[in-house]
Amino acid sequence: MKGPVRVSLVGAAGRMGKTIVDLARYDPKIDIVSQCDLGDAIEPAMKKSGVAIDFSHPDAIEKICRVALQYRQPLVIGTTGHSAEQRSVIEKTAESLPVVFASNFSVGVNALFALTKRAADILGDEFRAEIVEAHHRMKKDAPSGSAKTLAEILSKALNITDQVPIESIRERDVVGEHTVIYAGEGERVEITVRSQSRMTYALGAVRAAKWLKGKPAGLYDMFDVLGLR
Repeated sequence: MKGPVRVSLVGAAGRMGKTIVDLARYDPKIDIVSQCDLGDAIEPAMKKSGVAIDFSHPDAIEKICRVALQYRQPLVIGTTGHSAEQRSVIEKTAESLPVVFASNFSVGVNALFALTKRAADILGDEFRAEIVEAHHRMKKDAPSGSAKTLAEILSKALNITDQVPIESIRERDVVGEHTVIYAGEGERVEITVRSQSRMTYALGAVRAAKWLKGKPAGLYDMFDVLGLR
């Protein structure tokens, strides 16, 4: 019988980190062997594990990638809000290591990504697309990474150069809501996903960590993990 995937968790003290720790207690296929947070040394944590999951802060990504390369550690990156330079660091790391980098790890939201493209293909440019996203007040980035991904999908599918309008709402303890709206002449189409618990994101991140085992170097996302390509 194969043993559990040994995970080092970066950002363990955050909301998502705590949720992943809770999930791992009941999943025999995952073993959180080390935890660290901002200000902690990452090197000792990654020495013990087989894959690292990052839900910390965008500014930590350069150090995380450097240590991952040092210890040949596959990465699951769930942190959002990276700059273009930081994204470049991730892409460069993926030339040597398998990396799952996704704006959202929820299976439902990734289904929304797929359905958004399909609906855009069907409705065409006669429908005006826009996005509404809502999260808790503590979320730093706005628009969310998922909203930006939806905008990229719509821009490509509808072949438009203008920025797809995004409305960002920050309210109390909203976990996450994303709506894509297609407004046409006399009708309106809406596709919505409402996340009721952070556990949905934790489940996806853990699924990605398991999936990474044995994968070659490359930059992957949840479409790869879920077989949606």
